[in-house]
Amino acid sequence: MSGFDADWLDLREPADHAARSQDVLDAVAAAFEGRVGLAVADLGAGSGSTLRALAPRLGPAQSWTLFDHDPELLRHARVRLAAWADLAENRDDSLVLLREGRRIQVRFALADLAAEPVPEEGAFDLVACSALLDLVGESWMARLLERLRASETPFYAALTYDGAKSFAPPHPDDAAALGAFNRHQRTDKGFGPALGGEAGARFRALAAAAGFREAAGDSPWRLAEDDAPLIHALADGVAQAAEAASGASFAAWRAFRAEAAAAAAVGHVDLFVTPPGWPGPSSSAPARRPS
Repeated sequence: MSGFDADWLDLREPADHAARSQDVLDAVAAAFEGRVGLAVADLGAGSGSTLRALAPRLGPAQSWTLFDHDPELLRHARVRLAAWADLAENRDDSLVLLREGRRIQVRFALADLAAEPVPEEGAFDLVACSALLDLVGESWMARLLERLRASETPFYAALTYDGAKSFAPPHPDDAAALGAFNRHQRTDKGFGPALGGEAGARFRALAAAAGFREAAGDSPWRLAEDDAPLIHALADGVAQAAEAASGASFAAWRAFRAEAAAAAAVGHVDLFVTPPGWPGPSSSAPARRPS
């Protein structure tokens, strides 16, 4: 489940791609180095941004399944991915992409991730998501880790909000608006009471307790005047969430931010965890789902 509309996802993608931790991407690539075939599950796939960021770091034959609860977003992902590819072949239930020498088969699957964190058992070599973990609760995280450990599947989670957000120039209501926003982040988004800015730290603690090894890196947005449309949209979303959480009006703050877009920053963390005993795939091992 993504929970966002296509316009917002398209607007944020350049900032997301610039922010992703290169160290964590390197760790994912190194874990699967030499692997020809690879099957990946993308949870809450939205517009397919995770595939566009990660697939160029993986092997020549990939099979992706994009899971989302929103059929419109899955249709949008199909269009965006076809435009991104050097060549795209539409099939009834999938899309075959050729991009920089890689063949990437993509399936699009409607799924209720709240009911089942990874909807298909034993089918994937890697599970991935972006901007999802801060929307879920601890019990959902525990179920996900149990599933990953049972299936011996690594997990890449990018752009988990860490609770840090700032705008420039300053305004007297900044602290109130951002505090109320962070409280709203802790409300139930369909996965139990969300952990919001605490999600990354809590997931790391749960994963360590379950014996997972990790690579972690910060992935902050650092936005400047050239990013004014994204800053304006971000501020509008903060104001809406703050008003919903507090019952107070942030109209003056919203109006100020609609005019002022000098800079903004949003903290995130990227994680790659591997289950206990996972040795990494051998170069001769087949993908769990043929591509």
